[in-house]
Amino acid sequence: MSGPPQKYVYTPLDQLKEGTIANVFGVVSFFKLPYRSKGTDFCSVVNIVDQSNAKLKCMFFSGNQDALPKIYKIGDIVRFHRIKIQKYNNEFQGISSSGFSALVFEGIIDAPLVPRTSSKSYNFTTEDQKAVETLRSWQLRLPNISSSRQHLSNVQPGQYFDLLCQLVGKAEIDKASYLLKVWDGTKCAFLPWKVYVEDDALEGDRDAINRLQGFTIDVLVYDNHLALAKSLKIGSYIVIQNVHAKLHSTPIENPGHDTYVEFHLHGGTCYGRGMSVPPEDNSDVKELKNVLDALDLQQNQTLNPVLDIQLAGQMSPSFDALEGCQQLSVTVVSSHQQWQITPLASIITKNAPQKFHVRVKLRSFQPHPLYQSVKLYCSKCHSLLDSPDEQSLNKIFEDFYNCSPNTSAPNTFWYQSAIWNTVNLDNRTVAIHFVKKYDILQSPEDSLIMVEGGSFKQICKLSSQFNTIIPVKSKEEHLEIDLSAPFLIQGNKWLYGCKKCSNIKSLEELKSLSLKGGWDVTEIAEALGVELLRHLFVMNFTLEDETGSLNAYLWQHSEQFFRIPPSDILMDSNLQERLHEIMNVLCPPEKQMSDFPWMDCCIRSYNANNEGKEQICYEIFDTFISMPHLN
Repeated sequence: MSGPPQKYVYTPLDQLKEGTIANVFGVVSFFKLPYRSKGTDFCSVVNIVDQSNAKLKCMFFSGNQDALPKIYKIGDIVRFHRIKIQKYNNEFQGISSSGFSALVFEGIIDAPLVPRTSSKSYNFTTEDQKAVETLRSWQLRLPNISSSRQHLSNVQPGQYFDLLCQLVGKAEIDKASYLLKVWDGTKCAFLPWKVYVEDDALEGDRDAINRLQGFTIDVLVYDNHLALAKSLKIGSYIVIQNVHAKLHSTPIENPGHDTYVEFHLHGGTCYGRGMSVPPEDNSDVKELKNVLDALDLQQNQTLNPVLDIQLAGQMSPSFDALEGCQQLSVTVVSSHQQWQITPLASIITKNAPQKFHVRVKLRSFQPHPLYQSVKLYCSKCHSLLDSPDEQSLNKIFEDFYNCSPNTSAPNTFWYQSAIWNTVNLDNRTVAIHFVKKYDILQSPEDSLIMVEGGSFKQICKLSSQFNTIIPVKSKEEHLEIDLSAPFLIQGNKWLYGCKKCSNIKSLEELKSLSLKGGWDVTEIAEALGVELLRHLFVMNFTLEDETGSLNAYLWQHSEQFFRIPPSDILMDSNLQERLHEIMNVLCPPEKQMSDFPWMDCCIRSYNANNEGKEQICYEIFDTFISMPHLN
């Protein structure tokens, strides 16, 4: 520490005045990690409280990310010098002014009084020390000041939580998502869903990853978090904020189904979403390191029944030993390889529910054509609907155009309208309403637009340029959505809402999202009262082995089996071609059954009621395609 001794006056938060420059102490009650603003600066959002029971929201901007407060946890103690107090929406707000500086201390009692700061010189007096210690003790009594960090062992499906963990592996999944394989020394109470990744694409110590497979979870991160995810070093300790523990379920209600949980860090900065790398001398990091170092893996490791997709492509020795098996398996059972193979003739004699490992050929499949296998499913009312094809979408948007856009509709404070005349195309008039964010318009790649009067082809063209599109119609000078059409479009994802379960609200509800991060589909649907329909593959496979045959359903709302997102395939000709190629390998036309490839699958039986008649049905699960020449 250096610098001339100087006496600073600190203002309680309930005594702040508009237009003044103040120095304050406070406890962090909410924060967003630094993120890139719409300009060239980085932005940090911090909410603080003090003993006066007043709160202050602060927004700091800097071209240098390191100059912003280094906050890692709710409950941290901050000292801000030279913040400007202004009013916004009738509430005081602090912003950085010339000479702004910040010190951040851990909120843990008896933690070292070593500040995190980018200031080269600062004063820290005995009075300052007492202020920090007083706030540390005071915040323990606050019911609403508590970190949302959880151990994996305490996480419940549907929960959003913060996680302090160690990174043991990582991989790029595609341009929009990145995989982080992490652990915190505890085991998830539910089966964590494992993300498929090629062996050579996964960074990290393979022995360590295999040794820890009963403890690790796979976190998929998206959008604005990708750059940091790629830069993280294997072995580093990281904090992931606002992780979504999403229930991975099948559309068939079956009490025998396992409960899997997926972990996602969605795009944007809503609810403090983000990642950070705290310093190694951080008390929480030290504690985690001690826990991991002391953990006896041999004692704690048990056979993990979780699907370990990362082992795809590795043949089980037991498969190689099967008599007469000379052909390549085109599907692979990973963590269930230890299950004994059961003949189909034996399965059909057993009661349900049960699970089996089978080695079979695909004699036939339905539906034909393949695009009809993509369905829309409502998890609330369990409706299963056909996904509209191009012909249906053309008709839907023609009906929309017949309502004709209201070209005289005025701009509003939350969106700005423009008219697009397509005289040289099909003589349409298209109204495009640009939704504002932070009261300003955004660049196309970040924009949400509401489109009125566009044809199917025009909507497709706009979807390649704009981040999010909501098709709308005019009604009595107001805009509204119609669930006959796609509710929302993001690139190749055309998303629909359930007409039966949705409770449609005014489009003005989008204003509530205008001060948040990116345009999150789930948040938009919730704001507008839309019950989203999920895309899934629904197919009927006739499986056969040397002992007999049975029909098994394939219900896949993820890309697990085909490794193709069902939500993308209808608008992506390359993915459609890939699906056809896969099915031609599994069930080759113009070939004899003796030339069909063997498949190693997991199937489960369940009881179903079909028009009052009880019957046993079968479903493929925990199985996925592994064909290197198609990857």
